[in-house]
Amino acid sequence: MELNIAVLPGDGIGPEIIEQAVKVTDAVCTKFGHQIHYEYGLVGADAIDKTGNPYPEETHELCMRSDAVLFGAIGHPKYDNDPSAKIRPEQGLLAMRKKLGLYANIRPTSTFKSLVSRSPLKTELVDGADFVTIRELTGGIYFGEPRGKTEDGQKAFDTCIYTVEEIERIARLAFEYAQNRNKKLCAVDKANILATSRLWRSTIQDMASDYPDVELEFLYVDAAAMRIIQWPKGFDVIVTENLFGDILTDEASVITGSLGMSPSASIGIHTSVFEPIHGSYPQAAGKNIANPNGTILSAAMMFEYAFNLKEEAEAIKVAVDKSLAEGVVTEDIAEGGIKPGTTSEIGDWIASQI
Repeated sequence: MELNIAVLPGDGIGPEIIEQAVKVTDAVCTKFGHQIHYEYGLVGADAIDKTGNPYPEETHELCMRSDAVLFGAIGHPKYDNDPSAKIRPEQGLLAMRKKLGLYANIRPTSTFKSLVSRSPLKTELVDGADFVTIRELTGGIYFGEPRGKTEDGQKAFDTCIYTVEEIERIARLAFEYAQNRNKKLCAVDKANILATSRLWRSTIQDMASDYPDVELEFLYVDAAAMRIIQWPKGFDVIVTENLFGDILTDEASVITGSLGMSPSASIGIHTSVFEPIHGSYPQAAGKNIANPNGTILSAAMMFEYAFNLKEEAEAIKVAVDKSLAEGVVTEDIAEGGIKPGTTSEIGDWIASQI
């Protein structure tokens, strides 16, 4: 198969972790006989510095003509520490999601046997946890209008808006995921307070009869946050809106033992984007110490979801699992006297295993 991949390294540790994912992707394509072509594009603070736009039109055109997008991270301290900045790296990420129609973010949460001791939660709580969160990605408070400040600067406002069509689209995907897993779906909202959440709940209730084999449960977001910590093995598929999904999936990442281990896929109308869930980690940029596994596992999701190449995806997962079992890890998950490897050493090792 011929694969055309847009590569957007982005900011901070983005270029370092993307380099490892490309190594691993090359190894898979060599092993299974695929031809691969990469084109690189600018995004985030790097794009602002070079073009004045965090998601330049050239990058958008590149993504549109590619089969899939492999994305690193966005963010820079000079913008984080300047609330008055008119243009911000994160605007590039939001623009990419909106323009590519990336309406569903899929974030798996699962444990690795060799890492369960690294979780701050008790081993008996997290060992065996395996669920998927499907987060709506192009609506809600991140995109709602109006937004801004009053002229005197004493009041700020954001608007949360959802339509039935947006909710149905994401819920349909979630129901189908549940049908292919353990047939349990938990819809997370705040329907006791928010009008948008009540629309979410009533819409999903109306759809439930189309999926009689799926056990549907509703949880308020605060209760869901508690249950992720208290009983993560009780979840199968979670579906929720943009803001809640952003927060809950970061919370769930501690189950794996490190934020650096978590991949994600953003499924789109035009193309799909595959990225780790962590940020740009500027403190580690250029030091060759960042954990590349979240990005490498995102490449595995790319093979599975963008190209339906499940054997290729499994080859990556097996190699990552072996690296963890043999202690070939970065400093964030090294323990018991294990000497941590560098970012590039981990990428080299996993690629060589494949």
